[in-house]
Amino acid sequence: MAVYNDVMMKRLIVILFLVFVVMTGFGQKIALLKYHGGGDWYANPTSLPNLIAFCNKNLGTSIDKEPATVEVGSADLFQYPFVHMTGHGNVVFSEDEAQNLRMYLMSGGFLHIDDNYGLNNFIRTQMKVVFPELDFVEVPYSHPIFHQKYDFPRGLPKIHEHDAKPPQAFALIWEDRIVCLFTYECDLGDGWEDAIVHGDSESTRTKALQMGANIIQYVFTK
Repeated sequence: MAVYNDVMMKRLIVILFLVFVVMTGFGQKIALLKYHGGGDWYANPTSLPNLIAFCNKNLGTSIDKEPATVEVGSADLFQYPFVHMTGHGNVVFSEDEAQNLRMYLMSGGFLHIDDNYGLNNFIRTQMKVVFPELDFVEVPYSHPIFHQKYDFPRGLPKIHEHDAKPPQAFALIWEDRIVCLFTYECDLGDGWEDAIVHGDSESTRTKALQMGANIIQYVFTK
């Protein structure tokens, strides 16, 4: 019972801290997730700074212009209300890392996983380690995350073509709250990058940034 009470107290402290960060704007900072396994967690280096600039300009947020980098198993994970993950390859969470990520998400944190092509099979397996009792479910077009400041009546915009599949958004839902959003066959992060990197049109980059802003707004207001 003492162990259970200690865990619940830690969870409550984290929830209160994350609420304080979001509601007051104090120390508003988002992070990129660093993981093991050989995948390129560092892909799209200009994406988060560009998304932050777009949100600060168009949503009136006050997010630190320099995103942090945080490891899956670090206690620092709990400092960030929004954590972004990307890459093309293998992902491996240790038991301790999986438990740390689980506690972070159960305590009010949010993980956005953006498949940069090739991440799908690996991340589904590893998130099952984090939440063995949950399965990814497709997010319907009617969900509020598609209807924040910017309206996306048909769900995710298609940024890059991979396997001629439609873009899809999947979620892990804990206690009626999306704790993890997985954007698939979309490549939002590529669209957030500097225009010169991928040569995307201005309209394509704008759609990507608008959808990213919707995700940020959804997280910061929920």
